[in-house]
Amino acid sequence: MKIGAVAEQAKSAYKASASPTPSKTLMKHWLVGSLVGLLLLVASAAAQNATDSKSSLEKVLNSMDQAAAAFRSAQAAFEWDQFQKVVNETDIQKGTVYFRRQGQEVQMAADISEPDKKYVLFSQGKVRVYQPRIEQVTEYDAGKNKAEFESFLVLGFGGSGHDLLRSFDVQYMGSEQAMGVEAAKLQLIPKSQRVHGMFDHILLWIDPARGISVQQQYFETSGDYRLAKYSDIRLNQKIADEVFKLKTTGKTRYVRPQG
Repeated sequence: MKIGAVAEQAKSAYKASASPTPSKTLMKHWLVGSLVGLLLLVASAAAQNATDSKSSLEKVLNSMDQAAAAFRSAQAAFEWDQFQKVVNETDIQKGTVYFRRQGQEVQMAADISEPDKKYVLFSQGKVRVYQPRIEQVTEYDAGKNKAEFESFLVLGFGGSGHDLLRSFDVQYMGSEQAMGVEAAKLQLIPKSQRVHGMFDHILLWIDPARGISVQQQYFETSGDYRLAKYSDIRLNQKIADEVFKLKTTGKTRYVRPQG
């Protein structure tokens, strides 16, 4: 056989081996089909998850709406953990907090027992902090920010669920154990640029059965955060008027910071 014929046969054999055989073609089609099926499955699962998340969020907001409609008062033991990133330290305060709806406003009083005795009162658009040890009341006027301050105050305690959608982008983050209940976890991102400048985002853990918050976490843009935990929560029970009054003495002086 001539060299040219041998070369031609070798060339033909190479082409034959390089071209897809029926089994290779079937394998190729199977792989493509499997990939398309997988992508469709992932897309379907993502769409279903989005639907489930939206449905779950709606249930939580409805639960909060019902609690807000019936809300008159709340009392709870609290632990407030204030973390400061710069010094990598946590300041923990403990005590009892009270809320009540009085006319068109919600009032708040906190009786802080640890580490130092302190009383905090919010009513009539003013925040008053009384420190018995130094006999001083520091008073802050919420002024034009009264409505905004109150909206933060009632987050999870007397605030409507769907009202959150006006001020925040709200996302359902699943359920999680918090303070002994299987709580619905919500992430709130402020829509207002001014508020977003103070709080990057907020997490709420809502007891779906009662429509109230059992835990809250406020994340500041600086990296600091405040974690609030509530226990022994009592709803709509009578709270004495005296709770919402500062028990000052004749020696107490008042300080009103400017600005």
